[in-house]
Amino acid sequence: MPPLSIVLPVLNEAQGIAHVLHALAPLRTRGAQVIVVDGGSTDETVSRACQALQESKGAAPWQVITHVPPGRANQMNAGARQALAPLLLFLHADTLLPPQADTLVVGALRGGKHQWGRFDVLIQGRHPMLRVVAALMNLRSRLSGIATGDQALFMTRAAFDAVGGFPAQPLMEDIEISKRLLRVSRPACLRARVITSGRRWETRGVWRTMLLMWSLRFAYWRGVSPQRLAQRYR
Repeated sequence: MPPLSIVLPVLNEAQGIAHVLHALAPLRTRGAQVIVVDGGSTDETVSRACQALQESKGAAPWQVITHVPPGRANQMNAGARQALAPLLLFLHADTLLPPQADTLVVGALRGGKHQWGRFDVLIQGRHPMLRVVAALMNLRSRLSGIATGDQALFMTRAAFDAVGGFPAQPLMEDIEISKRLLRVSRPACLRARVITSGRRWETRGVWRTMLLMWSLRFAYWRGVSPQRLAQRYR
C-alpha cells in the first residue's frame, strides 16, 4: 500500500503537465501513488501525462483517469475513489510540491492531532505584490483554519470520507471542504512552501484579481450560491 496518494485534476494542461509530473518522480520513488484526473481536455494533456508517468519510474502504481465531468470537485472525488493510500493530497496542475512533501504530510498527520492540513504557498511571477498576496493567504489560512486549493490540501482518508469528499459545486469547493474538515480537527499548517503559478494573477491583473477573490469569498460567506459566483469568476 502506498503511504500517500496524490490526485491532480487537469483540464487542457498540455504545456506544463510533464514538468509537474516529473517533479513528483522522487515521491513516486518513495512509494507515492499519482492519479491524474482529466476533465475533458481538448489538447494533448492525457497523452503527455501518460508519457511523463511512464518515463519516471516509481514503486507505486499510477493512473490517468479520463471521461470525468469537468470541475475540480468532480475530478478530485473521482481520483480519491481510485486512491490506494490512507493519506490523500490534492494538487493543482500548476503547483509544485516541496521535495520532501510526502514525509512532511506523513509527519503532520501522525499521532491523530491533525486529520488534515495544507502547505504555505509561494506565488511565482514577476509582480512584486505576488509575494505579499501569498503571505496574506498563508496568514489568513493559519488564523482561520480555512485553506485554498493552491496550498495543496492533504488529509486522511477517514477525514475525507467523514465530510463526504469535496462538495459538488463549481467554485469554492476548497473553502467548503475546509469548513467541514474544521469539524474534524484543526489543520496542520506546514511552513514548507508549495510554488504555484501566478499566471492568472498577472494575466487578469494582480489588484483586480485580489479584489475579485475577496469579493467572491465575502459573497460566499453571505450565502450567495457557488453557481452565481462561478459565473462572476469566469
